[in-house]
Amino acid sequence: MEKDIRVVLSDWLARLGVNSEPSGWLATSILILSSLLVAAIVYIIIRRGVVQAMNLMIVHSKATWDDIFLKHRVLEKLSLLAPAIVLNSLVPLVLTEHRLASGLIDKLLSIWLVVVMVRALYAAMDAINEVADVKLISRRLPIKSFVQLFKLFLFFVALIVSISVLADQSPIYFLSGLGVATGLVMLVFKDTILGFVAGIQLAANRMVSPGDWIQMDKYGADGAVEEVSLITVKVRNWDKTITMIPAYALVSDAFRNWRGMSESGGRRIKRALNIDINSIRFLTEADRKQLAKINYLKEYLPKKISELGQSNAKVSDMDMPVNGRRLTNVGTFRAYLVEYLKHHDKVHQDMTLMVRQLAPTTEGLPLELYIFTNDTRWVNYEEIQSDIFDHIFAILPQFDLRAFQAPTGNDIRSLRGVPLADK
Repeated sequence: MEKDIRVVLSDWLARLGVNSEPSGWLATSILILSSLLVAAIVYIIIRRGVVQAMNLMIVHSKATWDDIFLKHRVLEKLSLLAPAIVLNSLVPLVLTEHRLASGLIDKLLSIWLVVVMVRALYAAMDAINEVADVKLISRRLPIKSFVQLFKLFLFFVALIVSISVLADQSPIYFLSGLGVATGLVMLVFKDTILGFVAGIQLAANRMVSPGDWIQMDKYGADGAVEEVSLITVKVRNWDKTITMIPAYALVSDAFRNWRGMSESGGRRIKRALNIDINSIRFLTEADRKQLAKINYLKEYLPKKISELGQSNAKVSDMDMPVNGRRLTNVGTFRAYLVEYLKHHDKVHQDMTLMVRQLAPTTEGLPLELYIFTNDTRWVNYEEIQSDIFDHIFAILPQFDLRAFQAPTGNDIRSLRGVPLADK
C-alpha cells in the first residue's frame, strides 16, 4: 500500500512536469508535510472541538472538583496525545524507504508520547492534591506526600522507558540494573525515603495536619502548618516567617501540637499573681461588714463565719489571734476570685477552674489562676486574659492586699531622702 501511494504521487508529479522517483526526497517531503497537516487538523478538531465542549460542560456543572481539573488544563495537555499518535502511525509509512530517518523519528515520537502522558498525569495529580485541600482530606492524609511520590515514580518510569526506546532495549533490561545502584539511590534519596516513611507515620497517627498549630523550639517553629510534603513540613510562624522542618524530624524529635486545644474548645490560662506577704492579715469585724457588701461574697462569708464559729466554740481565750480559726484577707480574696471566675461568661465552666496558692518565694505568695477560656482564638484569648487580670489588680486594695513589685530606682532614692521633684 505504501508503494502504491508513492507511485501515485510520483505519477502525479510527472504530469506536472516534475521528474521524481517514488522513493525520492521530493515525494517523501510531500508525504511528511501531508502527515503533519493531518496531525494538525486532528489536533485542532480535538482541541477546539472536543476539549472546548467538555470545558463548557465543566463550567456549567454544579460540581467544584471538575473546575480544579479545568484550572490545571488537564484536558488540554491530554489533547497533545492526538497529533503524536497520528504522526507515530503515519511517519513510519511515509519513510519506509528511509529506514534510518524512520527509526530516529519513530523514537522521537515515542519519547514525545511518554513526555505528553507524564505532563498530563502531573497536571492530574496537582488537581487531585488541590481537590484534597478544598475537601479538607489533606487534614487526615498526607495527600501532597503521596502526589510527590507518585510524580517521582512517574519520572523514573518515563526516564527508563525513554532510555529503552533510544537504546532499542527492553525496559526490563534497565530495571534489572537498578539492583546494582540501590545503594547509590538510597544515599541520594535518603531524605525522600525518610520523608515518605515519616509521612505515613504522621498520617497513620494523625500527628500533624495542615492547619494545626505546632511548636518546635529546636527548629524555631511556632505557628500554623501550611503544607506537609514528601520531604518537609512548611510552618508559617506567628511573626509571618516561614520554617521548613524535615518530615522525619517530626517523628524522631519532640514537638507540641495545639490541635487538641482547638478541638476541645477551651484554652488554658495558667498565670500567677504574686501577693506581698507583708499585706496578708486577719480580717477585722469592720472588714467583714465591708466585704459582705460584695455580691460574690454574700454566700461565702456567712457560711464561712458559721463554720469558723462552730470550730472556735471549743477554743478558750479567743482574744489571742493565734487561738482558733479566723478569716484572712488573702483567703477571702481567693474565695472571691473563684466565684468571680464561675460567673465569668468567657471562662469555660466544664473544664478545670481553680485558684491555688503556690509555694512562697522571695517575690511573695503566688496565687495562680488555672482556668480555660471558651474562646481559643489567639487575639480573643489574650483579651480575655488581660481583662481578668486587669480586674484582679484593680480590686486588690478592697482586700487590703498589695501585689509584689521589686523596688525601683525611685523607691531607693526615696529611702535616701532625695525628693522626687529634684530628680
